[in-house]
Amino acid sequence: MSWLVTGGAGYIGAHVVRALTAAGDDVVVVDDLSTGLAERIPDGVAFERMSLFDAAGIRRVLNDHDIDGVVHVAAKKQVAESLREPSRYFRENVEAVRILLDECAEAGVGSFVFSSSAAVYGHAAAAPVREDDSCAPTTPYGQTKLAGEWLVRAVGDVAGMRTLSLRYFNVAGAGEPALADQHATNLVPLVLSAIRRGTPPRIFGADYPTADGTCVRDYVHVADVADAHVHAAHALAHDELASGQVLNIGTGEGVSVRQIITQALAITGSGLEPVVEARRPGDSPVVVADVGTASRLLSWKATKSVTDMIESAWQAR
Repeated sequence: MSWLVTGGAGYIGAHVVRALTAAGDDVVVVDDLSTGLAERIPDGVAFERMSLFDAAGIRRVLNDHDIDGVVHVAAKKQVAESLREPSRYFRENVEAVRILLDECAEAGVGSFVFSSSAAVYGHAAAAPVREDDSCAPTTPYGQTKLAGEWLVRAVGDVAGMRTLSLRYFNVAGAGEPALADQHATNLVPLVLSAIRRGTPPRIFGADYPTADGTCVRDYVHVADVADAHVHAAHALAHDELASGQVLNIGTGEGVSVRQIITQALAITGSGLEPVVEARRPGDSPVVVADVGTASRLLSWKATKSVTDMIESAWQAR
């Protein structure tokens, strides 16, 4: 199989590229390097630096490399930034997908895996959250991911292209130091960044209706996420999945903000104490994945622990 991975020089994309190549697949990376790093791309993997708005360039790559399937990871993903620049996020995360899908349909690409997000659920009404629960994203970022899912499914249905959307929960860790997350926007890298600076980690709200009063989330190691992509890509390519589905990619286990910080302080040997600040608007008390469908359909399960995530992220500094 020959797979095009968009955003393959980024944090998650680079892990997906390595997982696919380790599985024996041929991989081509397209990345504009706006946030990605070229040195993350392994030797022997074809790399095309270009924007996804370059329709002619995408057409050439798909045809020149005889691409069988696409794993679309490239996206803007900072929630706070999306609140400031919603128009930019819809352009980057929806219009770019439309262009890519049109070129894939024209080239006869058989499979398309879309990187989505648990942000599509918004304020989750239940825990764990299932794929068929209602989606009401509360940020432009989440809205663009849900719109992307709709677009992927619609174009796939018309073009006869098998499609699948993977809803990531909170991705953390590093498969190897060179692939570390360089953009501290999620809890684990934010906490470790604070510890490196000698600054107390912050807890936003300690009065939620949870066991320790802090928000509970599902944290999944990036290597497990990459492995899920391999299972998904192969199942889709071999027509083992119904097209147009969405699957949660998480661990199915909730960990509180305080637990994450406590483990990070212990692993790093820091003597810092966290400080509690006011709640942030929009934070849900509990968002944890129901991963039963992904486990059943992909024969996949996350295997790495929160400790693995924190240790790998700390060692990758």
